[in-house]
Amino acid sequence: MTVVIVEGQLVLRDRVTPGWVEVEGDRISAVVADRATEAGQDGPYICPGFVDIHVHGWGGQDAAGGLEALDGMARALVAHGVTSFLPTAETVPLGALAEFADHARAFIDQRQTNRAEALGFNLEGPFISPRRTGAQNPAHIRRPADVDRRVLEQLVPASRVWTVAPEVDGALSLIRWLSDCGVAVSLGHSDATAEEASAGFDAGARSTTHLFNAMTALDHHAPGLAAVALARNDVFVELIADGLHVDRWLWPTVVRAKPGRVVAVSDAISPAGMGDGEWLVGGLEVAVRAGECRLVSNGRLAGSVIALDDAVSNLVGSGVTLPDAVAAASRVPLECIGVTDRGRLEVGAVADMVELDADLRVRGVMKSGRWLIPSGGA
Repeated sequence: MTVVIVEGQLVLRDRVTPGWVEVEGDRISAVVADRATEAGQDGPYICPGFVDIHVHGWGGQDAAGGLEALDGMARALVAHGVTSFLPTAETVPLGALAEFADHARAFIDQRQTNRAEALGFNLEGPFISPRRTGAQNPAHIRRPADVDRRVLEQLVPASRVWTVAPEVDGALSLIRWLSDCGVAVSLGHSDATAEEASAGFDAGARSTTHLFNAMTALDHHAPGLAAVALARNDVFVELIADGLHVDRWLWPTVVRAKPGRVVAVSDAISPAGMGDGEWLVGGLEVAVRAGECRLVSNGRLAGSVIALDDAVSNLVGSGVTLPDAVAAASRVPLECIGVTDRGRLEVGAVADMVELDADLRVRGVMKSGRWLIPSGGA
């Protein structure tokens, strides 16, 4: 069995230290903090592979575009340190969601290791509030009470995350059922009061879809979903760290309020990585200009065009520690969806790793013990 040694500055749970990681096959076999290692203080940062659990597309490829598009998306994400991801569907007709789920499951079953790995999929709707659509298509919103549960059963296998607005008719029953099926329900696109949001979490919801965006916010007289999510220790929160969805001044505050519970997501759409232009995404016209992605119709933000390497760099630039920023892009999203075999530099973990240079740019990516981008970017 091939043994690989990776030296550098190891980004561990609570510190950064010089050392080395030994890899045998597809697993980490040793992690040694060693200040005498040749990498010393000048070596690359060695991090767990990044995990994006909310990403609609990348590099011109849409998650809902079938197997070829999923393959292109997975290969494009690797260049940004993403070794695992959840292809994410927006609010579309239930028939289109079923087709998306079938394609995602077929992609997962291919089990290739030369690209980012799909750990399941994410459904952002259609059970959301018509008052908080954001960039979702309101024509396809449904109420859980109006949909036969047998229709939804075909969507559950391999579904890891599902966004639900807790205040809509039938939502609490749906949240309980999905949670019992092992799906991490995320409250979002919601006009919930604090009481309605708390009821959703009590019913089994585990997370919050893109904190502060398309939800009731931090009104000190009428706290809503965002306030409840920040107050509860048992809740994860997604954070889009692009400087547009949430102001940079708030990022360190969110991290301090939610230790070990902040999930960095890109919410990227297919134009990500393609520069400026106009695109049709989910049946809606979207314009990308200077890193901002907005609906042509009303100027609302329509996802992002960043990736998780950008998010990590941005978080560190705002004052968040490197271990906390890396955890938000690796270990924490995996904990949110119940995956325990990767996302950390520990013996026995899947050898998914990212090398970052001093400016936190990706210079090497290892997937399951194999360099997809050679160490040092060679």
